[in-house]
Amino acid sequence: MQFGFATISAVMLALMGALAGCSGDSQTAAPDMPLVEANYIAEGNPETLREWGQVQLSGGALVLSGDVMPYDLNTPLFTDYAHKLRTIWMPEGASANYREGEVLDFPVGTVITKTFYYPLSEDADDAAVLRDTSSEFFQGGKLPLDNIRLIETRVLVLRDAGWEAIPYRWNDEQTQASLNRIGGIIPLKLVSDDGEAADFDYVMPNVNECASCHASDSNSKAIWPIGPKARHLNREFTYDDGARNQLMHLTNTGFLTGAPDDLTTAPKNAGWGDKSETLDRRARSYLDINCSHCHSPIGPADTSGLSLLPDASGAALGECKVPIAAGAGTGNRRWGIRPGHPEESILVYRLESDEADKMMPEIGRSTVHEEGAALVTDWVKSLEGDCS
Repeated sequence: MQFGFATISAVMLALMGALAGCSGDSQTAAPDMPLVEANYIAEGNPETLREWGQVQLSGGALVLSGDVMPYDLNTPLFTDYAHKLRTIWMPEGASANYREGEVLDFPVGTVITKTFYYPLSEDADDAAVLRDTSSEFFQGGKLPLDNIRLIETRVLVLRDAGWEAIPYRWNDEQTQASLNRIGGIIPLKLVSDDGEAADFDYVMPNVNECASCHASDSNSKAIWPIGPKARHLNREFTYDDGARNQLMHLTNTGFLTGAPDDLTTAPKNAGWGDKSETLDRRARSYLDINCSHCHSPIGPADTSGLSLLPDASGAALGECKVPIAAGAGTGNRRWGIRPGHPEESILVYRLESDEADKMMPEIGRSTVHEEGAALVTDWVKSLEGDCS
């Protein structure tokens, strides 16, 4: 068989392109595939995220299917400065019931996803990602992937037997997210605005570790979502056709029933970075979303006697409270919170640590949330009282 010059040139160019795609200098463009309709999978663990049809690749972006609804929280849980795209979907005709203090009462068939991603740094290192705390990347119903690195997407699905967590990891080529129940470690470099870089290991939890946070009732051990509570959702979100309150939008689209007509009467947490809110509301909101799923009267950490729910106070909140058992996690400090003295408060010590046997939360982060720790430090400093 003979090849002409043009054919040989084409083959060489194709080979060079393939090699360049494997070099790691740039992301491989994801091929466009027909979109899969959002659906409920009642049994098993699909091998790819695409099979769920909730979020998928199209036109160089991560897009939502059909009636899949994006949402956000007043104050999000911290995960190593990762950005998160959150979605909710329910089968046609199904809706959730409003509950004031708990997770919304979702119907069987509900699928919730959370995609973790970072904006890319200009650093030549493939592992370099930006520590960007201000930009919004999901706009117009899609997440453009030009300068984004997708890390993982976690699926929570409500089946007949209860909620199940099914994690998916995005490949290096950013073309597919595959089932990964065993978790993993992803080495990254976090680059700040001033160019300072720090290596860290992004830890993707395994399914058992997912349960350690989402099993927020130590009596039943059942898995529950953490974020979709009225107090976290009661805020505006910018949809394709404009901004409006999320609880109102869920109601208007048929995804929610029973919410109060006047949402000013519904509970609402503060945004932790919203300087128009009081320091107390901001700090309590931060502790609520990051800590109260464990530290509550029925949470996995109920034996500690510490509650970080928004209505906790006094010794239950940790003020002048001697720890029951925290080992090295006390930092040789005597009280959970000593009002006016963050340098003597165990709560602050654990937020400022990134050591496995000392830090809080115990999983879900490898780095210190410096801004969050500073917020709680300022809050403890503002508290009045005398532990002596």
